[in-house]
Amino acid sequence: MTTLSPPRPGPARATGSAPRRRPLLRRYDWDAYLYLVPAFAFYLVFLVRPVVESIWIALFDWDGITASEWVGVDNFADVLADPQIWQATLHSLVFVVFYALLPTALALVFVGAIARIRVRGLAAFRALLFVPYILSTVVVAISWRWIFAETGPLNTALRAIGLDGLTRTWLGDFTTALPSVGIIGTWVMFGLAFVLFVSGLQNIPAEQFEAARLDGAGPVREFFAVTLPALRGEIQVALVLMITAALRNFDIVWNTTAGGPGTSTTVPSYFIYREAFVTHQVGRASAIAVVLTLLIFAIVGAVMWLTRDRDAAAPRGGTR
Repeated sequence: MTTLSPPRPGPARATGSAPRRRPLLRRYDWDAYLYLVPAFAFYLVFLVRPVVESIWIALFDWDGITASEWVGVDNFADVLADPQIWQATLHSLVFVVFYALLPTALALVFVGAIARIRVRGLAAFRALLFVPYILSTVVVAISWRWIFAETGPLNTALRAIGLDGLTRTWLGDFTTALPSVGIIGTWVMFGLAFVLFVSGLQNIPAEQFEAARLDGAGPVREFFAVTLPALRGEIQVALVLMITAALRNFDIVWNTTAGGPGTSTTVPSYFIYREAFVTHQVGRASAIAVVLTLLIFAIVGAVMWLTRDRDAAAPRGGTR
């Protein structure tokens, strides 16, 4: 009689061994990436290609019409040795204070107050403050040029309260032209920061505020313990957008002071426009644009690193 032998046991599987790894990308993952192809193609054609072409043009002496002449990195050397470019870059860094730091601080103060009190009509108030950001910058510049004029509302108000000694042509004075243009940027960017921070505030659980108040936290302590840490992501986004706007600022400067008086409000974008369309030195204009782009990347990268979530980025310990 034939007996059936029991199956031979296979190799024992270690208890707690790691499960078999699945392939990183399955077929449906690759199919999903196909939906990104149109957007990626648009990105390559209309963003990456012009950037690469600008870098290439910066290596030539070209007026935009006649044949170009290879000069290598001479355009970059001329740009970095030009004191007017450095002065314009310093003006842009001053604008970072007015366009980014000041609106962020003001918006945080408003949001800290909103977290403690109930505001009726917040949606309408938020929309009203956001209007300057979506207005045409030409309209904004012309309106503020009228406000800052010698016979404009600002000087009229100062005369009405007996402060005639403070009146001046704000955009035509070497001392006040740069901060005056910066105040315009503060007015424009405040609405963006406020809207972002209010949206983040609404996502903070009410239990966190209640717990802080039960612990005896006052308005200042509650702001730094609850509100400010919860708004880290919104602050990072706002700073990136506003710093980028400050460094590439052109239209507000051009439509208010045109870089004057003298060179007191010039910015790198002003020189890009002048070199490309006035003096017809397209290669030099491209070199300034490349340097400005690298500057924006460097500053924005530093801001993102400084405002990163260190708790999320820190490696988590585990049992061995």
